[in-house]
Amino acid sequence: MQEELAEVDKNEVWTLIPPPHNHPIFGTRWVFRNKLDDARVIIRNKARLVAKGFTQIEGLDYEETFTPVARLEAIRIFLAYVAHKSFMVYQMGVKSDFLNGELDTEEYLQHPPDFFNRSHPN
Repeated sequence: MQEELAEVDKNEVWTLIPPPHNHPIFGTRWVFRNKLDDARVIIRNKARLVAKGFTQIEGLDYEETFTPVARLEAIRIFLAYVAHKSFMVYQMGVKSDFLNGELDTEEYLQHPPDFFNRSHPN
């Protein structure tokens, strides 16, 4: 959890402020996963902080939903091109890819569970 909060802080994802009175505030929660190796042995525990999006109301809190994912067809075309050109393909993981998106509206979140900041206790 500390590693996740450090990434959020490093990427300046949020600014701690007093909660506004006229804007919805979304809760947050931790999602925990175990990363396994090929032998199915746990090699790492991961924690992700996520907003409780199920508290939103369509038309009030959001207009559309999307998840940026690669389509299978795009991956096939990419791999066919790589094979045709004899390129080398490397796989990598990105820890904080979701932290790099820009929002065009202000959104307010509650502190994560068990999180405390002396200068902004609320």
